Formats: sequence, C-alpha cells, structure tokens
Amino acid sequence: MKNKLKTILRLLNPVINMFNLIKGFKNLFRYPSFMIGYFKYKSMSNEIVEYKDLWPELNDKTSASQTGGGQYFYQDNWALKKVYQSQVKEHFDVGSRIDGFTSQCSIFTKVNFIDFRYVEYHIENMKCIEGDILNLPFEDNSINSLSCLHVIEHIGLGRYGDPINPNGSIEALKELQRVLAKDGDLYLGIPIGKERVMYHAHRIFNPNTIVKELDDLVLIEFCAVDDKGIFVEKVNLDDFYEAFYSLGLFHFRRKQNDKENN
Repeated sequence: MKNKLKTILRLLNPVINMFNLIKGFKNLFRYPSFMIGYFKYKSMSNEIVEYKDLWPELNDKTSASQTGGGQYFYQDNWALKKVYQSQVKEHFDVGSRIDGFTSQCSIFTKVNFIDFRYVEYHIENMKCIEGDILNLPFEDNSINSLSCLHVIEHIGLGRYGDPINPNGSIEALKELQRVLAKDGDLYLGIPIGKERVMYHAHRIFNPNTIVKELDDLVLIEFCAVDDKGIFVEKVNLDDFYEAFYSLGLFHFRRKQNDKENN
C-alpha cells in the first residue's frame, strides 16, 4: 500500500505537487514564529523594513536544510579528485552538471563541455561545445580524460528533448568508449541497482552491465553511493545489483591491444 501511494504521488507530481502541498501545510504552523521574529526585529532596529520586502524562509532551522550529501555531492567530489590527481592539462565532459563538477573542474584544468542543448556561460577555462552523445564530434581514440556523470541513464527516454531510443544508454556508452584514447581515463556516474527503466526519468543498471558493455576498457575503480546516501569506496559490483536506487562511480581506462602487451 505504501509503495502504491508513492507511485501515485510521483505520477501526479508534475501537475499537482503533493510534496509542496504537505510542506505548505506544515509551514502554517511555522508562520506565527516568523511574524513574532519580524516584529521583534522591528522593535530592536532603526531600519525601515516594509511589508513588500518580507521574504519568509521557514524551512532552514534544522540540519535537514543543508544541501551537502546525496549522490551529486559525492559524485562531484569523487570525480574532481580523480581529474585533479591525474594532472591532465585538458579534460572533456559530456553533459554533467555545469553548476557542480564541470565549472569547478575548470578551476584547475581546461574543460571542454559537450551537450546537445548548447549553452555559453563565459566561464574562464571552460569551452562549451554543441554535440550529441550518440555522435560525438571527435575522432576515435582521441580523448585522454573524459567524464559523463548522471547522464547515461537519461539517453533515449525523451526527457530532455532527445529522440526516443530504447538502446540509447548502451549506444552512448559505446560512443564514450570509441573516443577514449589509449591509456585514457573515463569517469562515469550511473544509477545502479535492480535493472529497470523508470520512464521517462531514468534507467537503473546492474553495475555488471556497464562493465560488460565497455568491453574495450579496464575497470580501475568502483565506488558507490548506496541507497541510504552513504559514499562507500572500492566496493564489489555484485553488492549493488539488488539495490533500489544507488549510484555507481566507475573509473575506466582503455586497454592496450595485444601487440602492445607483448
């Protein structure tokens, strides 16, 4: 019954945000405290605070209002550390958060950001390139440092205006593999757990599926953010195939061919 209710709320959320309605109901009981504080401030200050300048913020008194933690927080921290420690002079990112990993990465290395929804924020050391993850504008084996964080799971579901393509995520993985150079590093953040499609938000993958599809690459490191939102380092792939919605953090490197190994 509880799961059915969650499903109904999720389906209604785009048109009737029940979670905001519940939050608003709770805030009715917080409003008197806000008004008491306002009149107390007025009595203690010589400033003129007009009613048109009132801006109540009623949900910031507990640690729950802190924005740290969660999948994106740990993912960006993990990937930034990886790129920084590699000391590369130039990094390429496909579709990750500009307001997190991508812009922060540009502080210590040149970043080329690729997305089919072209943007230009004029950030020093970051170049924006219009491109499709299913047809990246780069030669085979040409990129030494590459990331794609919380992107693969969306490809082909139409959520971001891209064409419907049931095989979109796998094709995107293959395209990232195609452009990665010899000894190049690929950093991926992808939802993992019981494999399924949650249309049209995202897909969730068995972590072994990701390794299987990137058959020309070697898995260097696998970390995760588990269902409880806790970051765990260097864990086993099989520990997460039954997870509900965890995050896999994969560091791959291109294999050398047989001639180079001999």
